[in-house]
Amino acid sequence: MKHEYKKHEKELYGTKAKPVLLDVPRQKYICIKGEGNPNGEDFKKRVEALYSLAYTIRMSHKNGFAPDDYFEYTVYPLEGLWDKKNYDSKELHLDDLMYTIMIRQPEFVDEAMFKKAMEVARNKKRNELLSEIYFDEIADGLSVQMLHIGPFATESETFSVMREFIENNNLHIKTLVHREIYLSDPRKVAGDRLKTLLRYRVEKNE
Repeated sequence: MKHEYKKHEKELYGTKAKPVLLDVPRQKYICIKGEGNPNGEDFKKRVEALYSLAYTIRMSHKNGFAPDDYFEYTVYPLEGLWDKKNYDSKELHLDDLMYTIMIRQPEFVDEAMFKKAMEVARNKKRNELLSEIYFDEIADGLSVQMLHIGPFATESETFSVMREFIENNNLHIKTLVHREIYLSDPRKVAGDRLKTLLRYRVEKNE
């Protein structure tokens, strides 16, 4: 049976438009770092490089380097860890952003398979940014997550609801770096219908 994250991992990718507390386990990712305006060409090229490698791994069973425990799956959605250079300013300037964008990988993917996929991807498509992609394992742990429906510019409204939930549940935000999981493709879905999961890593107050 094909593994579809929306069906088989509802606790992580559920679309509830209210805050939920969850424990996010260690997960494997292919990642690339960047900075600046996400509406720019550089961000677009980094996304393209990530997807190029993600689909190379997805098709490894047809390219001769799939492991014995390979299974078919739907490619996971694009995710991003977002930070900014200057926290002194309360205003958000897109050029001031720093980010790590990533695509989660199934458990059968390891460092060796990642390196083989990079080799195959480079031979198929020339993209100078492929060399900047790296393999990583990340455990967000205790987190508060909420579905945001609408354009990215109105995410602050959802974050406000999340922060109120965090305060009311004797929690505090562990880091101002937050995660976004893009369930919709902004190239195909209207801004007011975009679905994005927002996540803060949190800790319990002592």
